[in-house]
Amino acid sequence: MSDTGKNRASVHRTDLGRSASDDALGGGAIPNADLTTASQTSSQTSVAYPAEAGITSSPSPYRERKPGKKHMSRMTLYRRRFLRNKFAVAGLVIFVLLILLALIGPYATHWTYYEADFLALSDPPGPDHWFGTSESGNDLFAQATHGLGRSLIIAVLVSACVTFLSAVIGSAAALYRGAVEKVILTIIHFLLAIPTFLIIALLVADSGGDWKLLTVVLIAFGWFYPARVIWSLALSVRENDYVRAAKYMGVSRPRTIVRHIVPNIGSLLVIQLALSVVSTVMSETGLSFLGLGVKLPDVSLGTLLSQGAGQLESAPWMFWFPAGILTLLTVSMAFIADGLRDALDPNSNAGGKA
Repeated sequence: MSDTGKNRASVHRTDLGRSASDDALGGGAIPNADLTTASQTSSQTSVAYPAEAGITSSPSPYRERKPGKKHMSRMTLYRRRFLRNKFAVAGLVIFVLLILLALIGPYATHWTYYEADFLALSDPPGPDHWFGTSESGNDLFAQATHGLGRSLIIAVLVSACVTFLSAVIGSAAALYRGAVEKVILTIIHFLLAIPTFLIIALLVADSGGDWKLLTVVLIAFGWFYPARVIWSLALSVRENDYVRAAKYMGVSRPRTIVRHIVPNIGSLLVIQLALSVVSTVMSETGLSFLGLGVKLPDVSLGTLLSQGAGQLESAPWMFWFPAGILTLLTVSMAFIADGLRDALDPNSNAGGKA
C-alpha cells in the first residue's frame, strides 16, 4: 500500500473512531487506497465493539423470550389498561349493581309496580315502602326497579341493533364504492339534516305507550350518524393489503366486510355500543317525560320523572329517587365508555403501559 493509501486509510479509521490496534484485535478490515476493504482470511467473521459500550458479542437478530415469561394476550392487555382507569372501574361496578337492582329488586319487595296501596297515598320512604309511594299509592321502589329494567332493555336492544346496522352499512359504503357509496351517503346526509326527534315523537305519539314500537323507531332513526363515522374509518381500512389480497383471491365483498373490515374497527364499535346506551336512555327518558314514550300502566325512568316533576314540592322523593338512578346509569356508562376508549386506543397514554 502506498503512503497516500495509508494516509487515506488512517483518515478513514479516524472517522470511524477506531485505531490500528482495534482493527487488529477485532478482525476489522482495513480499507485500501480506493476505500475498498481488503479481504482477510479468518475462520469466523466478527465485529468489534468499543469496550465502553459494554457489548461483548454480536447481537442475535432474533429476540429470545425469557424462560418462564408467557406471552401477553391482547385481552389481557386491554383488561390491564381498563383496570388502571379508576373511574372506569367505578362505573363498571355501579352499572353491575344497577343491573342486579333491576333483576332482583322486583323480588325484594312484596309490592308490584302496578299494585296500589290505598292506605298509603304519597307516603314518604319508610319500612313498608322503601322509596315511598306515589300519589296513587304505588310503591315507588317497585316502580323504580321495573322502570330501570325497562329502560335498560330498550337501551341495550337499540344500542346493539344500531351498532350492527351502522357497522354493516358504513363498511359496505366504503368497500363497494361507486354508486352504492353515493346512494348510502346521500340517505345518511338527508337523515342527518332533518329533525329526527320530532319525527320519532310523531310516530310514537299514538302508540299507546308500546315500548316495542318505541324500540323499533329508535333503531330506525339512530343508525345513520354512527354509520357516517364508521364509513370514514373504513375508508382507510379498505386500502390495507389484506383487503386487496382478499379481493384478488376472489373473496366476496360481504365476506370481506365480515372477516376483515368489521374486526379491524372492533374497538370503535365497542366504544360506540357503550355511548349508544347513554344516548338511547336519554332519548327514551325524554320521550317518556313528554308523554310520548312508555306510558302507564307500564313505567320507565322517564315516566317516573314525569310523575315526580309535578310533585317536586309536596312529594320530592317521587322525583329524586328516579333522577338519582338515571344519573348513576348515564354517568356509569360514560365512565365505562371512557375507560374502553383508553384501553382499546393504542395511541392513548391514559391507560398507562402494560
